[in-house]
Amino acid sequence: MGMEWYDQIALRNGGYKSNAICTVEGISAEDIFEQRLIQMLPACESVLDAGCGHGEFTLKMSPYAKRLTGFDNSANLLAIAHGLWEEAGVSHVRFVYATTKTELPFQDGEFDLIYDRRGPTSIIDHPRVLCPGGIIFGIHNRVDAVQERLTRNRYTDIEMEEYDEAVTYYPNRTEFTKALSSIPGNPDYTLPEHQQELEERISEHNIGGRLGIREHKFIWKARKPFV
Repeated sequence: MGMEWYDQIALRNGGYKSNAICTVEGISAEDIFEQRLIQMLPACESVLDAGCGHGEFTLKMSPYAKRLTGFDNSANLLAIAHGLWEEAGVSHVRFVYATTKTELPFQDGEFDLIYDRRGPTSIIDHPRVLCPGGIIFGIHNRVDAVQERLTRNRYTDIEMEEYDEAVTYYPNRTEFTKALSSIPGNPDYTLPEHQQELEERISEHNIGGRLGIREHKFIWKARKPFV
């Protein structure tokens, strides 16, 4: 999946987000992740938001952080982030263009917490920028990729929690189509050439007569060893 997809989402939705009307029923891993992160932030001197997208969540976390850096590799998403940053007027937050496919433009051990919410799990492969004893914390739907990277990079105190209870329901097919089109890697299902595939997705996501997407995510946490 190239940057074109994220740039299109930025232009169409005003950021890396879905504009679909929906309701969430059940305990959401996203909510739990946010609550735990808020509890962790005040004790940290410098925090990195890996794959910050359009910066909305970064700025939402800013009241709890001392210094907060967000990076992304979509210029369009970062342009939105900088606009939101100017409106918020927060001097302890910065947004940086960077990609995990190359060396990150940060100092060795610069951060004592890295969090990854809908960002690249390849951030795990950059332990250099995390201080010894620092925490890496994330949420993702592919636990195999996360586990493999954490183990290979010799992180310790690895924790994994699975959540699959919450369901996001959509009031009609129009809102469901918007949401489906905003999932990373998915095509734009509003276009005529994807209508047959859309009908298949609608049939697959019929939950008790309602259109819904069941959440299946993992909250994970690990520590960089001191030596």
